[in-house]
Amino acid sequence: MLTLNASLLPGEGEERLLDLCARKLRAPVKYFRILKKSLDARDKSKIRWVYTLACSSKAEHPEEFAFEKISKASPRVVIAGAGPAGLFCALRLLDHGIVPTIVERGRPVEEREKDVERFHQTRVLDPESNVQFGEGGAGTFSDGKLNTQTNSPLNREVLRKFVRFGAPEEVEYLSKPHIGSDNLKRVVANIRRYILGHGGTIRFSTRLEEVYLQGGKLRAFTAGGVREEADALVLAIGHSARDTFETLLASGFSMEQKEFAAGVRIEHLQRDISRAQYGESYPLLPPADYKLVSHAAERAVFSFCMCPGGVVVLAASEEGGVAVNGMSNYAREGINANAAIVAQVKRQDFASDHPLAGVALQRQMERAAFLAAGGYKAPVQRVGDFLAKRESTEFGSVLPTHACGTAFAPVSSYLPPVLEESIRAAIPDMAKRLKGFDGADALLTGVESRTSSPVRILRGEDLEAVGAENVYPCGEGCGYAGGIMSAAADGIRVAAAIARRFL
Repeated sequence: MLTLNASLLPGEGEERLLDLCARKLRAPVKYFRILKKSLDARDKSKIRWVYTLACSSKAEHPEEFAFEKISKASPRVVIAGAGPAGLFCALRLLDHGIVPTIVERGRPVEEREKDVERFHQTRVLDPESNVQFGEGGAGTFSDGKLNTQTNSPLNREVLRKFVRFGAPEEVEYLSKPHIGSDNLKRVVANIRRYILGHGGTIRFSTRLEEVYLQGGKLRAFTAGGVREEADALVLAIGHSARDTFETLLASGFSMEQKEFAAGVRIEHLQRDISRAQYGESYPLLPPADYKLVSHAAERAVFSFCMCPGGVVVLAASEEGGVAVNGMSNYAREGINANAAIVAQVKRQDFASDHPLAGVALQRQMERAAFLAAGGYKAPVQRVGDFLAKRESTEFGSVLPTHACGTAFAPVSSYLPPVLEESIRAAIPDMAKRLKGFDGADALLTGVESRTSSPVRILRGEDLEAVGAENVYPCGEGCGYAGGIMSAAADGIRVAAAIARRFL
């Protein structure tokens, strides 16, 4: 096996890589694999794709993961939530011979997509099936990013499983892999079919309503109005399951406040972002993304969930509140680029020391945005007007993509002053690193409040909830992940812990 580095100019075909391998091997290539692919755009006059390759003149077999399987009757493991954490927990449990049951408050992804579209058309919210709740979790209506800042050894397993269920093969080696919302919906449906085909059970429109503990140990739970017993319960409930947080707190689960971030979505023309990042060669390259951080004000401000060629979507899950998120398909073919520009929300911003005080602050901002926009439209303000502290009255070259419509309203009408002022200082500072970022016609849409969970359900080194044996807090909602990749990895981590317990 030979490992080598190579590079291609924009527009050059990857078939040249095979020729390079054949020359290096001095023999026909019988095994070829791209290990890593990234874009080097540091010098706009010499942009190139950089590869790490593995090749051989002999046939090679890809590495397979092997898991110890349970040798006795399968314990009854119930997973609350069918987002990345819950689905990947279920997949790993099946690898160990444990057949799981999933209870999901929302609907299958095909029905959920129709519910979201109906909301866009009627502005009548279904609080159980929306951008936050339903099969696939909140990430289903996003860019489907699979990059992560963690170096978990489980990342390879996550990526390989995504490819197995229909994601593009390149997600295994791209430095910034993404599936796209369109592909992710298909992948989620394939995972569901696999789970059901291997004996698992998925009960949709079934919300976890109560968890009963006795002597610090799981006794039973209620879901969909039915009380049941289980050997283990996984809480993969997502960062917007506010009613479930309240129920668990009342049931005696140990929780703590968790800081998060909040702000706005910023939209630019995608061609302007691509030109700023790549120069005049941008048409030969994929739509550009960016990652920016500013410390120009009291609070750090950073870009989050950048969606090239995407749209801004309404991410509300409670009546009377407006929250937004970003989404793009695999091709990223939209006119606009958007990203969250968010500032740190600290515990000192919370109104009390109650474990759910962060939830209360999120609700406060979302209800203020709802009132500012006059309903489920989203409040928007041009960047030039925001920086000049004046209200917007008309659009410029950038038009909003928000499917439910928009209404002009200042950022000050829904963001706390410390967040507003931090973002006002950050945007010109970010423009020093990305030309045109502070363009007057760029749009700010609010409120971006669901960046991560504002609460953490405490768990020990065995991953069981503190004071609640056989209950496993899992994923982003419980405070242990931050995106699709890390949530899926945490689901695998919890499944492995359950398997060790019952093997």
